[in-house]
Amino acid sequence: MTNCVTFPHPDIMPEQQLLKPMEWSYCDYFWADKKDLQGKVTVMGFELLFQKQLKGKQMQKEMSEFLRERIKIEEEYAKNLAKLSPNSLTAQKEGSLGEAWAQVKKSLADEAEVHLKFSNKLHSKVEKPLINFPENFKKDMKKCDHHIADLRKQLASRYALVEKAWKAPAERQRDLEMKTQQLEIN
Repeated sequence: MTNCVTFPHPDIMPEQQLLKPMEWSYCDYFWADKKDLQGKVTVMGFELLFQKQLKGKQMQKEMSEFLRERIKIEEEYAKNLAKLSPNSLTAQKEGSLGEAWAQVKKSLADEAEVHLKFSNKLHSKVEKPLINFPENFKKDMKKCDHHIADLRKQLASRYALVEKAWKAPAERQRDLEMKTQQLEIN
């Protein structure tokens, strides 16, 4: 039993009709088992999804660290470009290269600004939401927890009713067999 849900034994379970027979998909293997390429080991889709969820936490940490490093690099690059912009060569207005140096100076300043804006956007639009995702997810799940708990209780009670319904005919059959045997003896 997993999450108050019982699963039939694989030996008595009928062969599953696949929705997407030529490819692996959650819709086909979520509750049932998926055999590996050699056909030996089976992995439940639910277990596979659970493992991916556990790995997701680690991946979220690694991604946020990667983004943090990228933001630092972008900020450092923007600072270095901004340092180059007021260079003495770019300040020269006389000579044949005066206009070219002015364009280089403007280009460096513009590129520094772009990289700084990019690092700020990475921080505000990507890194912060990624870092806040687990907390936001927990809040969202708390909103749904009572509903999920109610559904689990309903499912468990329905499975209990089904088992009870299966037992009643079995008991009646045993009673009938006993009465039949008693009639045959008499």
